[in-house]
Amino acid sequence: MEMGRELFWNIGKIGNLTYLIMGIAVLIFVYALYERVKAWRKGKPESRCDKIGERIKGVFLNILIQWRVIRESLPGVMHGLIFWGFLILLIGTALEAFDHYSGLHFLKGTTYMAFSFVMDLGGLAALIGVVLALIRRYILRPRALDNKAEDFLILLLLLGVLVTGFLVEGARLSSQSSQAPWEKWSFIGWSIRGWFSPEGALMAHKFWWWIHLVTAFLFVALLINTKLFHIVTSILSTYFRNLKPQALKPIENIEEAESFGVNKIEEFTWIDLLQFDACVRCGRCQENCPAFLTDKPLNPKEVIQNLKKAFLKKSKLFWENLRSWGSEEKGKEEEEELLIGNYVDEDAIWSCTTCGACVEHCPVFIEQFPKLIEMRRYLTLMESRFPQELQTAFKNMENNSNPWGIGMHTRADWAKEIGLKTLAEDPDVEYLFFVGCAGSFDDRNKKVAIAISKLLSFAGIKHGILGVEEGCCGDSARRLGNEYLYQIMVQQNIETMKNYNVKKIITMCPHCYNTLKNEYPQFGGNFEVYHYIEVFLKLINENKIKPLKALDSEVTYHDSCYLGRYNGLYEEPRSIIKALNPKAIKEMPRSRAYSLCCGGGGGRFWMEEHLGRRINHERFSDVQKTGAQMVITSCPFCLTMLSDAVKEKELEDQIVVNDLAELLKEALGV
Repeated sequence: MEMGRELFWNIGKIGNLTYLIMGIAVLIFVYALYERVKAWRKGKPESRCDKIGERIKGVFLNILIQWRVIRESLPGVMHGLIFWGFLILLIGTALEAFDHYSGLHFLKGTTYMAFSFVMDLGGLAALIGVVLALIRRYILRPRALDNKAEDFLILLLLLGVLVTGFLVEGARLSSQSSQAPWEKWSFIGWSIRGWFSPEGALMAHKFWWWIHLVTAFLFVALLINTKLFHIVTSILSTYFRNLKPQALKPIENIEEAESFGVNKIEEFTWIDLLQFDACVRCGRCQENCPAFLTDKPLNPKEVIQNLKKAFLKKSKLFWENLRSWGSEEKGKEEEEELLIGNYVDEDAIWSCTTCGACVEHCPVFIEQFPKLIEMRRYLTLMESRFPQELQTAFKNMENNSNPWGIGMHTRADWAKEIGLKTLAEDPDVEYLFFVGCAGSFDDRNKKVAIAISKLLSFAGIKHGILGVEEGCCGDSARRLGNEYLYQIMVQQNIETMKNYNVKKIITMCPHCYNTLKNEYPQFGGNFEVYHYIEVFLKLINENKIKPLKALDSEVTYHDSCYLGRYNGLYEEPRSIIKALNPKAIKEMPRSRAYSLCCGGGGGRFWMEEHLGRRINHERFSDVQKTGAQMVITSCPFCLTMLSDAVKEKELEDQIVVNDLAELLKEALGV
């Protein structure tokens, strides 16, 4: 025998039925895909076609390499084995078909042996992955997974494709092994060839060949009508991902707009509708959501799945109509047209801290919290329906340009004791120090503002403040859905800064930092924006400032969501701490990208926490687990929330909460 493999060995001309079965499966796939794409296009337009190279790179890293998936150990390995195993089998099957129909017949000799080995290796990897998936889903049963009949049927289908494939191989080798000893490179088929008697091997081969064929094409036919569709949508969702997830989308031409936010499925963009289809209910978003982890009524996975239900119902897809045939839900389109209250509860919408953990950990880059912000916009701007305490916060921002409601004329009072001038008094400065509302009005955070200013002066950096001309950056207003108020404050700040020809800005607050750096450019406010951590680390690295006093206690660092997940500043604050004492820092169980929010983001700082457990208490438990005597922050909200947790736990004599700027000031003896 020639060292190779005949495509339809032992099947004969009846094997041509393969093309009919394949044609039917492909037609079903193509029609279902056409329906879905048409349904996505009903969403509002949004451009995601920039930076093509970066988008392709993201697909390579996160789809082919599975970078985001494998960050989680067991599920990552499991999914990786299934994906890479089936990818090998798909490529191998395509090569085998090409080898046959092209007439090149390159799969022979040593090449064929290597091909056989790799194909069996891929099949084995996928088989192990499917078994691990079954164990995880039905024995370990993690909270993140919600089991549906579809999940079991899909795993059973994958198992069927793999097992029948190996049975086909085993039966073939049982009848060929004496004539083709090189087939031992197909090590799985070779090891199970003894399962078949020489007399029945040919019949068994035919039987399992057809079962394998039908199972494989059933997989293709069901691809779009089950969660297997994520094979397609994950690629699209990754390619069309938001390359700047830290910046919320503005409401364009807000003065002329007739409606604001989202309360109907068609008010989402086509990207949103695509992302509903990309979600496979892996649960990573919920397991990193501070609201969910503290028993709030928000589960980001359920939000996306419920919105997907609304999308499928509204789209009236053929297969979805078949599924709901005769059900009680049929014919309720008008009654359930509105999303808020029918598909997403208001309490869930207001529970979000916009920490970004859901987006950070989603393997396919679904943007969960921005969809909640769109629904907040609808509630706030269209119906004036928001938690009662926000009425005061909004009024304070309107009247005094700060949520505290303290008179604007006192905004620069903290700076008088250190002689810091405003730009009106001395516009010849290198940096504008944008203090923010917390540093201007909150007594605890005024100390941080003073520390930052003294450090800048010590380093010889000439800076000034806007004083009474500085307004709230607008972060809280925007994330609470009050885009109209936000845009008013943005325009006022930009106009003021441009009047003073401001080029460079240093911020104290990560929320101001993110807003000025990533969102003000949407309105023409293009400045060089730095958080104070970036500036001080640069000065330390250049030996322009050198700590004289080391930290004498063990500390832990709390990552601000708006510095870390939003802007990638994880190592910079740690580098400053290590400059004070290389051995001082003790990491919390949840740190860096996995850091738990303090609970103050997304405007939640101005709201009461009536539901579930307090998020700042949950975060403080992480602090306690380190055994550190001090927790360091670099955000006014985090400083306040963690300080409150210490007071409420009555542990002021055991754990101290400090801002990093205060420690650096002390270490320099300023």
